[in-house]
Amino acid sequence: METKVNFGGNPVTLAGTHLKAGDKAPEFTVAGADLQPVSSRQYDGKVRIYSVFPSVDTPVCSLQNKRFNREASALGDGVAVLSISVDLPFAQKRFCAAEGIDRVYVYSDHRDLDFGMKYGMVIEGLRLLTRAVVVVDRDDVIRYIEYVPEVTHEPDYDKALAVARELVG
Repeated sequence: METKVNFGGNPVTLAGTHLKAGDKAPEFTVAGADLQPVSSRQYDGKVRIYSVFPSVDTPVCSLQNKRFNREASALGDGVAVLSISVDLPFAQKRFCAAEGIDRVYVYSDHRDLDFGMKYGMVIEGLRLLTRAVVVVDRDDVIRYIEYVPEVTHEPDYDKALAVARELVG
């Protein structure tokens, strides 16, 4: 199934596997701030929110990261919030330091787009990730997923956070 979203009002196609609520969450590897590979398996047993965005250097992406950073503390230790883009880890580290982002785990999918392809979130021709939010339960099942229809708009934070809160009880 081909997935399309709009980027600045123009339709773009997303490459990779389109997922939906109820699907098994694929395992993936991304790069950490030190450029070392990080497996999603290290978060097994936790509820996860994957906050996905094109680049830290855009206003909407900045808002998205700040919002999930604020919410992360209230969600507690049973929830891990992972922010994922294709920015280089150096840019992510600079952004986090400048903006006080310290409650979410920020990872880069720049190396081989492992996350983006497995979750159907790579914007064809641009090598960017689309804007999306995924909530995964402790059993690695996707309970909520939003491919934001217009990449330049913010996701529906309230829906994603409500699902995460329900999962942690």
